[in-house]
Amino acid sequence: MNKKPFLTIVSLLILSVSLGSFTAFNNKADAIIGKWLTAGDDNAKVEIFKSGSKYYGKIIWLQNPIRNGEKALDDKNPDKSKHKNPIIGLQIISGFEYNSDDGIWENGKIYDPESGKTYSCNIKKEGDKLKVRGYIGFSLLGRTEIWTKTN
Repeated sequence: MNKKPFLTIVSLLILSVSLGSFTAFNNKADAIIGKWLTAGDDNAKVEIFKSGSKYYGKIIWLQNPIRNGEKALDDKNPDKSKHKNPIIGLQIISGFEYNSDDGIWENGKIYDPESGKTYSCNIKKEGDKLKVRGYIGFSLLGRTEIWTKTN
């Protein structure tokens, strides 16, 4: 019996199982990609996307895009050179990594254009909801918002 075809088949099976596991990991990690409606009275839609191995998000829609008769601007940003930047298109989520052990996206930052402040942040997905927790220092000292999957 020639062992080469047998070894080739076994090698291919091992490779396909390994790739399947890698794909399953990526599917879980990529589960936050898409459009999410934020909580609160002044809702926004945030589109989360992947760049390299990290996750980012930008505002793509505002419930109230006009403020004081003008387009909503990033006028609370501590960097005065950004005060004229529109809120729509503004990247507010940056640098998240998926932690498969805990099932959370962590080590990222979230920017709040309402206050002009940037916070450390963790994200946990539960069904069609995201629990977005911004904090300073320790995650125990923070606030959680629930975002809902949308079109």
